[in-house]
Amino acid sequence: MTEGNTAAVNGAGGVPPPPSGNQLFGPQPNVARAAGYADAPPRMGFFTDTSVCIGCKACEVACKEWNAVPEDGLELTGMSYDNTQGLGADTWRHVAFIEQRKPLGGQEPGAGHQGFDVFEAARNLGSSASSPGPGATTPPPESAPAGAPAGEISPVSPDGRTELRWLMASDVCKHCTHAACLDVCPTGALFRTEFGTVVVQEDVCNGCGYCVPACPYGVIDQRKEDGRVWKCTLCYDRLGVGMEPACAKSCPTVSIQFGPLEELRERAAARVAQLHATGVTDARLYGESPDDGVGGDGAFFLLLDEPEVYGLPPDPVVTTRDLPAMWKHAAMAAVSLAALGAASFVRRAR
Repeated sequence: MTEGNTAAVNGAGGVPPPPSGNQLFGPQPNVARAAGYADAPPRMGFFTDTSVCIGCKACEVACKEWNAVPEDGLELTGMSYDNTQGLGADTWRHVAFIEQRKPLGGQEPGAGHQGFDVFEAARNLGSSASSPGPGATTPPPESAPAGAPAGEISPVSPDGRTELRWLMASDVCKHCTHAACLDVCPTGALFRTEFGTVVVQEDVCNGCGYCVPACPYGVIDQRKEDGRVWKCTLCYDRLGVGMEPACAKSCPTVSIQFGPLEELRERAAARVAQLHATGVTDARLYGESPDDGVGGDGAFFLLLDEPEVYGLPPDPVVTTRDLPAMWKHAAMAAVSLAALGAASFVRRAR
């Protein structure tokens, strides 16, 4: 039984419907109760503050170790220090490294390495003030190059540029309020937990793959060996015994924060206000609003640039939102065809 069917049955027993009146889209204040849990605990989730992520990948390692996720490639992809590219059946946490030619708080994607000879720069290490070589730290007052005042660290770029920045972000399944993957699953392999998260039961999955294109974020994926789907469970087994997810437990900078979703939303709003006050005007939240296309995410993010820069859709919409209208139009078409068929038989009889 899908989440929508379960909620419909419970609605007959006294559980109030969501404000939108539709279980497939719109705000849903209590997803666990709508899924059949009468006395559910507060909805739990992730808030990932990318402004303090250092790209250590401790979350990736902890996720793999706790959940026994197979190794998914150790070779660098050519995209900075990224060796996994994106989320998949064997990558439930993915740390993205985005290099940008701008200072913190600006906007201008791209590293801009055109026309730069790295081999020539390597040969010139130590031969000039702007390329001081290994071990150099602060230039003396009489020899500080342009762009590096005396007493400050020299620019790391051979031409004196200092505007390169890295955006680092640990991506994960969003555990959507309206989870299309769950709604289209024909076997019940995906289910909503009492914590409001979405989990795959791999022993029930038949490998049909319907959930893969249904996910608006491209998170859920099939393993090539048997076709079954896998994704983040938000460490459901740990939550059941009062423990926090392995990725949040291992994060050294508290970039990944775990807790009641409403509390995390308040904390995230305060963090954005703090960053704006310090001049980081590009800081914005992604996925926290119950009014967005998926009813709000159970795992949301603080970003320092547009969502597209991080490989996230700018305006995600649950792919099952239009199912009622589609079925209505299909029924109308079927009735029209039946009426035309009946009319043709009546004319023949005359």
